[in-house]
Amino acid sequence: MPSYQWQKSSYCGQGESCVHVAAHDDTINVMESSDPTGAILRTTPTAWAALIRTVKDTAHHD
Repeated sequence: MPSYQWQKSSYCGQGESCVHVAAHDDTINVMESSDPTGAILRTTPTAWAALIRTVKDTAHHD
């Protein structure tokens, strides 16, 4: 398993349930920090960018 440079979400407050993201070999990897041995979601940079754009757009409409 490759060694990832995980980055914690800037929206993570205190506690253990944070989203961590790492880019590696043209893949975006996402995991929940409260379960570091759990599943890692892998997606493409294009799909990740679309998700982030959608979340930001939705947040501005509320």
